Amino acid sequence: MRAGIEARAVHPILRTAAAASLLVALGTGYPAYAGDDQVGGDQGAVQDDQPNQDQGANSGHGAIGAHIRINQSKTGSSDTTTTATSSNANWKPPVCWYEPMYTSKEYEEFIKSAYNGAQEPAASYAKKREEEKYHKGDKGLWWQVQFRDDTYTQACPVTTDNWEIWVPPADPQPDPNKLTPQTLSELAYNSTKLPTPPVELSPRADRLIVNLGTRVKFKGDFDRVWTTASINYKGVQMAATTVATPVALKVEAGTDDADPQTCTYDLVKGKGGYTVDSENAGCNVTYRRSSGTGTYPFKASITWKVTWTDSADPDGPPQQPGLPDGLSTYQQDVTVKEIQSVNR
Repeated sequence: MRAGIEARAVHPILRTAAAASLLVALGTGYPAYAGDDQVGGDQGAVQDDQPNQDQGANSGHGAIGAHIRINQSKTGSSDTTTTATSSNANWKPPVCWYEPMYTSKEYEEFIKSAYNGAQEPAASYAKKREEEKYHKGDKGLWWQVQFRDDTYTQACPVTTDNWEIWVPPADPQPDPNKLTPQTLSELAYNSTKLPTPPVELSPRADRLIVNLGTRVKFKGDFDRVWTTASINYKGVQMAATTVATPVALKVEAGTDDADPQTCTYDLVKGKGGYTVDSENAGCNVTYRRSSGTGTYPFKASITWKVTWTDSADPDGPPQQPGLPDGLSTYQQDVTVKEIQSVNR
């Protein structure tokens, strides 16, 4: 999931750039905004009216969409992090969704300003909203489609004749693309940064020896990582927090000439966080052939069990449907030498 997204300043109402790109993304006639000289971008900006609701969130601040805040906990003492990848290759984060954007009065001003002098099909779109009288006097908000990023490489399921939808306080039939805590949890997942496995080999990576077991140790401390995606805009408040807990370390020797070729260690919670001690684990990697003049690509990956709550509290009750396990991976080249005898 991308914690620490760099927020870019955008016009608070007329986020108009990239209209041509949206035409391509949706594969149909998008009601393009007028006034293309406005500075735009659908990643959104940090909003002054959004206090940080995430107690303890002290790294990875950023924004996504128009008003969604992303906050992530610290990742321990690991020097490097990597974006979490899903263990389920078929899992994809949301491409787009509806967010609350305008009161009826603000929406009227937006349409009249943004679509002033617009050509078709934008003119018809503006006329449709005018005929609806912008829901003036009704209780509720206009929600507008937002994109996870501004590459537009995937089609958004929102139809172009409903780029904004009217949402009353009691929504009898919520749109399937309307923002929900589950959507927020998936965006938080996609924004999560995980520490790369802080692996230390004994002997060192450049001094491994044929037929001598290689012990895998952690050289740092790290704990669970949680990421909160939240929105607090125009009275709409919701949040979701994904919690990634490390459960296993898998090492891959990088060659068929190793015993075993892969090995998995359980991670256990200690005083300094989660760790593994492979000394007595019974699956230390032993190389059976030297790497010669080259190296072997030794890879270590951590599997993270990911749950989510429907609030900014990482300790809240886990919600369903669940999220797939996460992975963080680190690879290093190892040199294996052969000597005549090994003293054990």
